[in-house]
Amino acid sequence: MNLKAILIGIEGLKARGNLDINIPNITSDSREVKQGDLFVAIKGFEVDGHNYLKQATDAGAKAVLVNESRVKEVVNIIPPDVTLIAAPDTRIALAKCACNFYDNPSRKFQLIGVTGTKGKTTTTFMIKEILERQGIKTGLIGTIATYIGNKKLEDSDRTTPDSVKLQKFFAQMAEEGCKAVVMEVSSQSLKLHRVDGCDFNIGVFTNFSEDHISEKEHPDMNDYFSSKVMLFNMCPCGFINVDDFNTIRVPKLVPKCEIKTYGIDNDCNVLAKDITITNSYVDFRVKINGKNERIKTYIPGRFSVYNSLAAICVAEKLGCDTENIKSALEVVRVPGRSELVDNNLDLTIMIDYAHSPESLQNILQAVKAYTRGKVISVFGCGGDRDSGKRPVMGEISGKIANYTIITSDNPRTENPEEIVKQIENGIKKTKGKYECIVDRTEAIKRAMQMAAKNDIIVLAGKGHETYQEINHVKHPYDERVIIKQLVEEIKAEKLNKEK
Repeated sequence: MNLKAILIGIEGLKARGNLDINIPNITSDSREVKQGDLFVAIKGFEVDGHNYLKQATDAGAKAVLVNESRVKEVVNIIPPDVTLIAAPDTRIALAKCACNFYDNPSRKFQLIGVTGTKGKTTTTFMIKEILERQGIKTGLIGTIATYIGNKKLEDSDRTTPDSVKLQKFFAQMAEEGCKAVVMEVSSQSLKLHRVDGCDFNIGVFTNFSEDHISEKEHPDMNDYFSSKVMLFNMCPCGFINVDDFNTIRVPKLVPKCEIKTYGIDNDCNVLAKDITITNSYVDFRVKINGKNERIKTYIPGRFSVYNSLAAICVAEKLGCDTENIKSALEVVRVPGRSELVDNNLDLTIMIDYAHSPESLQNILQAVKAYTRGKVISVFGCGGDRDSGKRPVMGEISGKIANYTIITSDNPRTENPEEIVKQIENGIKKTKGKYECIVDRTEAIKRAMQMAAKNDIIVLAGKGHETYQEINHVKHPYDERVIIKQLVEEIKAEKLNKEK
């Protein structure tokens, strides 16, 4: 594509060199540069692309885009036959370049963005399932993976891809006939302008609570919240959870966006009533397309009602039939999100991605409310991450679960035994019964051996992950496979004892 066309709509540009050249590709990774490319220098938290301009031009970049504040220090690094462009903010410029380069693909389908601290993944899967039941080919981009219909394009390494990768996905989805795309929109992606230029049709705000507060993410809760609200300045209509005292602030902050509400406890546009929650499903009554309907979904927990309501709101807006909404919600399953694992021991085993204090508290409280037997919590904490949350999570599990098994979860470069000890320091503050088993497989086996029919085992932390990361190596570790193997082991052991 012609460089001039790529730069259309970007304000405050200054340039040295020829703009009337053909650009075969755009990238912000100097390692990916090939002959003729446009390299955009981005200053990240750990790596500054401006330090790799020479590598980019040596690899064949014919144009580079830099922050205007860095021009004086880099101008002599850039060969005279390479076009030098300066922009006030290269993150914003990169997003707009990507939109132009891929011919603004998000204008070719209905784009639904889902933000919030929790519930994004489940809500997007629910929306996708409903739309496809309606016959609408749908793409999905989120924490677990990127899909076009039932085809998985790739597993995800972040909730929302960088702007070039995102637009490339959009272009492929448009090319393959998607009429709708639903995506998780993280606060980071909004703050760092990854989704700038996206033509959102609908926004959803599931809830808001403390998370992602760090030097590399958000300095405080105000920044975190303000970043999420940015989504609603990018779309004409949105849906928010009326029961969350933070999300209810959104309508006044974005008066140009038509906001409607859903909830359980407060008056709203879409209200759930007569809720039943069991250890395998939830059902509730709600008005859809003007008539009272009974909804059932096999993702247990009160939060599933909220996620279902959000999906119903979007589905109604897009004209979906009531029966398609009901049947889709009954069959939808989300990898690693309150995921119940079938097994031949007749045990209730739930895999959930809960890996923060609040998410662990939420899932344990949710299952505690409807489980007739014991709640057995099995969890660990990741290495090379916030160590302060480890004793907090131990204390939470000790207070809520009937029994806790502290174990390992992606220790990375840390000693897993030390991580377990830090968690144990928190659980010691409670009267909760517990034991420590560093080997995660042995911990799961212990939980399965002690569980009775009415108990529930919550395997928290790994969720959809299929690996255990130790010293920079990701070893295959899928808890569904592990459970299946352990079922056979336990059955074999029982047979041997009977003999």
